[in-house]
Amino acid sequence: MNLTFKNRLLFTLVVSILMWAFLAWDHFHGGVPVHYMLHNDAYPGFSNWWGAITIPLVTWGLLYLVYLRTLKEDSKNETSSTIYGFVGFFLYAVLVSYCFSAVTGSETILMYMALGLIVLSFFVPIYKPECLLGYLLGMTYTFGAILPLIFGIIFWTLYIIAYKLPRSIIGHFKKKKNNST
Repeated sequence: MNLTFKNRLLFTLVVSILMWAFLAWDHFHGGVPVHYMLHNDAYPGFSNWWGAITIPLVTWGLLYLVYLRTLKEDSKNETSSTIYGFVGFFLYAVLVSYCFSAVTGSETILMYMALGLIVLSFFVPIYKPECLLGYLLGMTYTFGAILPLIFGIIFWTLYIIAYKLPRSIIGHFKKKKNNST
């Protein structure tokens, strides 16, 4: 994959301009919204203004992680996997945002979608940085920058554990079995 410094910078710049344009639109059309944890204003709120800083920084950092990984695994298959992961999670995040905003009684749908990804993470390495980037960018319009980042970190930690822990345990027992024979 061709994630040179120039391409990473260009992608981050485009994301930054889109984020700042989104904030300017909000500012001049009723104000920049504040999002609350668990959609309850009794909890602390996070202004969308934080997105002006966090989205460009997180985008740059995640693109750098993708770049480092693709240096080691340079192949055409890895390039398509990276693009599919980003686009797939972007579309997933847009669907979650839509269900949360427009579909009445969507809590059950959202729960099954989240559980489905956790189950999928046992079999497919969906903890990769391009997936998290797609998730964050797809949810930013509806939930701001901070809430998707918080929930993204929580879910990606679960995805890493679900994918790597069973493989580590199985590898440990295989190694132990091979050493005993």
